[in-house]
This record gives sequence, C-alpha cells and structure tokens, in this order.
Amino acid sequence: MKLTVIGCAGSFPAPDTPCSAYLVEAGGYRLLIDFGTGALGELQKHVDPHLLDAIVVTHLHPDHFFDTCGYAVMRRYSPGVQPEPIPLYGPAGVADRIVAAYGGQGELCHPSLRDVYDFRELEPGTFELGPLTVTVDRVAHPIETFGVRVEHAGSSLAYSSDTGPCEALESLAAHCDVLLAEASYHEGRENPKDVHLTGKEAGEFATKAGAGRLLLTHLVESWGPREGTLAEARASYTGPVEVVAPGQVHQF
Repeated sequence: MKLTVIGCAGSFPAPDTPCSAYLVEAGGYRLLIDFGTGALGELQKHVDPHLLDAIVVTHLHPDHFFDTCGYAVMRRYSPGVQPEPIPLYGPAGVADRIVAAYGGQGELCHPSLRDVYDFRELEPGTFELGPLTVTVDRVAHPIETFGVRVEHAGSSLAYSSDTGPCEALESLAAHCDVLLAEASYHEGRENPKDVHLTGKEAGEFATKAGAGRLLLTHLVESWGPREGTLAEARASYTGPVEVVAPGQVHQF
C-alpha cells in the first residue's frame, strides 16, 4: 500500500499545512480518508481528484470533512462528462451535515448533493472497497467518530482519527504495519478526557498493538512544539516514529 499525507494539521489549518486528509492507494484503487479544511488544494499536487474511487469521513468536525464542499463543486461543474456519484462513507447524518455545510439548497440541480456523492453511513465492522478490506470502529471523541484499519495483500494501516485512549484503537491497530495516530495533546497539562491523545499515549498504543511503525499526526503546533510530542512518543515506543507532513509518501 501507498499512503500519501495530504493534510495533517489538528483542528484548524497551519500556515503551510491543511487539515486531516490521507490518500491510500493499492491495486489501482484510490481511497481518501478524511477531507479536512484546505486539503483539496494539496490533493491536486498528487492525483487528479476526479480519479478518487471512494472517500471515508471519520467524523463530522470541519477539520475532517469540510473540503467535501469544494470537491462537490469540482465534480459537479467540471466541463465534460460528469462522473458517477462517488461513494462517501461517514457517521450517521453525514449527508445532511455536508449538504448543510455546502449551503446549496437553492441550486437548480440536486440540492441533496446525491449527483456528486453516494452517501453511506458507517457502522462498526468490516467491508470491502475494491481490493481493500476496511474495518471501522467507534473511538473516544465527543461526537460519533470512527477509527479505520485498511488492509491489502498482507499490508495494514491503522488510523486513529481523533480519539482519547480506548480499547477500539488497540484492536484496530493490532500488529499493523503502520499506525497513523493523532497526538494533539501534551503531557503535564489538564487535558480533557476522551478527546485527543498525547504523544506518550500514541506511543503506548503503538507498543501495545505491536505496530511496526508510528506516524504522528493532527498536531496543533501553536499549542506546543512537535519536538515535545516526538520525544513523548519515543519514550513509550521503541520502533520507528516520526511526525508526518503534507506530501510525505509512505509505502509498506
């Protein structure tokens, strides 16, 4: 599998970093996991966005879905043959939430956006997307949020989405090749429960799960330097670990 980091800023875009979006490619299939604020611009550097095969939105905070609105404009109004609606998976209410954010009820064509998106609501479990096997489960965040595991030909990627410590994350990450884990918080602060992980907690989950590699994401660098997050993770996980950046490519 090939993972391209499209966006990885936590909660709001950084000056040079869009919010969460990750392109997973295998067997000629292109899956975008999350589509946060600013991600559509970066995505165009790596792939023709019209060639995406499916989108998974892990939860309905704007930093994880808001560029589905701009993408709807791109797909709907691009000159030439209009593509078929693209499957878009998300939590309960995903269709209504994206339509409300788009604000397109006054348009003449399909105000429901169903000419652009084939909306499908997630439930915990496993399903197939082309050559990919995808498993999702609810993780610990204030709104319904899904962690994701993607497998193909013996390779595996686990993505925490936004979460506090929970059993579901350990299960999704079990013996994965790569754990892409958020690490928004820092140790030594009064962090709210069941919202985000620290670097230390991300490292602990990578260790418990036996992950082959840990990639840290969703950092809010204006809240604390990445060096501190990386040091926390390295203190609790002895495998390879790094903080991701837009444009990075990881193959496994």
